[in-house]
Amino acid sequence: MNEPGAPAAAQSQDAAKSQNPAQRQDPAKSQGAVETSDAVNVTSLSNGVRVVSDRMPGLASAALGVWVGAGARHERAEQNGVAHFLEHMAFKGTSRRSAQDIAEEIEDVGGELNAYTSRDTTAYYARVLADDADCALDILADILRDPLFDPDDVDLERGVILQEIGQCLDTPDDIVFDWAQEAAFPDQPMGRAILGPPENVSGFDAAALSGFMAERYGPDQLVVGAAGAVDHDALVRFAEARFGDLSPVASAAPSPARYAGGERREIKDLEQAHMILGLPAPGLDDDDVFAAQVHATVLGGGMSSRLFQEAREKRGLCYSIFAQSSHYAETGLLTIYGGCGGSSVAALMEVCATELLAVRDAPGQAELDRAKAQLRAGVLMALESPSSRAERAARNLLSYGRVRPLEEVLDNLAAVSLDDLRAYADRALTGAKPTVTLYGPVADAPAYPLFCERFAP
Repeated sequence: MNEPGAPAAAQSQDAAKSQNPAQRQDPAKSQGAVETSDAVNVTSLSNGVRVVSDRMPGLASAALGVWVGAGARHERAEQNGVAHFLEHMAFKGTSRRSAQDIAEEIEDVGGELNAYTSRDTTAYYARVLADDADCALDILADILRDPLFDPDDVDLERGVILQEIGQCLDTPDDIVFDWAQEAAFPDQPMGRAILGPPENVSGFDAAALSGFMAERYGPDQLVVGAAGAVDHDALVRFAEARFGDLSPVASAAPSPARYAGGERREIKDLEQAHMILGLPAPGLDDDDVFAAQVHATVLGGGMSSRLFQEAREKRGLCYSIFAQSSHYAETGLLTIYGGCGGSSVAALMEVCATELLAVRDAPGQAELDRAKAQLRAGVLMALESPSSRAERAARNLLSYGRVRPLEEVLDNLAAVSLDDLRAYADRALTGAKPTVTLYGPVADAPAYPLFCERFAP
């Protein structure tokens, strides 16, 4: 499991390279104070770029990347999809390297290069052996500081992205999540698909890509992060040399997201009915964010969860069912997904409603303890991966302005009580319209107003 504050990212697979190293400068002349928490070191350059490292003794490899606080929620309506398009184009070449050069250079050292775009973040990252960290960092800097945006490459990648959108539309258990996000947050950036609509993607050109980068890739939105066999001072020197000359960007804050709820129902002749039920969840700084994670785990976090046991094991209504809670700066979303036969969708929705009410009315101590143990183990197991640790540190800086100590996270999780769980479950159901997304043979699903009555006071 990701810690609260690391919502699932829509990833796309790509590759890239860098420009001639700038003249080295003494970072002490431009950096601010250094924070240290366990093995985590954070340095802020004078222009706002933050550098974070998490050294892991005994490892032979390093995970390195640049995380940018810009994603789908930072786009205007006419820009929707440009953040993801920009991520793709980073791997299409620079003035120094072609796309093939980028791929060959990273793979010549046995490394991996990738990227993803989420609603609030775009990340470009690599995994290499420790001796090849300079190579990976040079590539990452090059693709961010000197992307070519050749018109022929833009047209070529446009076709790739349109195929990606088509693949998503042909994958029901993918598209229902986009529809649920749109129904939960209608007519606002938080509800728009990360890939964007085909009509937008068809119109993006080099100016649109470079314009978004100029608007949103300011130094205060960049985090250079690394974990594993890394040297913090060397990382700071790299960041100063390659990003220390960036000038501040006056970026408008994204519009606050407002949960609304609602329904989208599309009947189609498919083998399975795909259902998502959604409810509002707290934002990152809300005191209830840990209770929300426990709540989702109790509902559908594993084979012992209420929904898995009742819907699959006891009643055989579905093959797949789970719940998850995603959190952003000011809001979040609890989603329950289930896939079942068309004749079972009404019964599956009833089970979900019944269990949501049961967790509010009578949660059990054993299931609370089990959920907290699952979440704790997930946090600790993730720390064994340098990629996860680099991601955690960078996203913490973007979300909270600091890297939260592990003890703080685990203590907050351990502190969730039965009363906290019950109160949060009540809060999630009080006064909010559910989000309901149905796709496939769903004609027998209950009408939306009738389903909403299950949660009326």
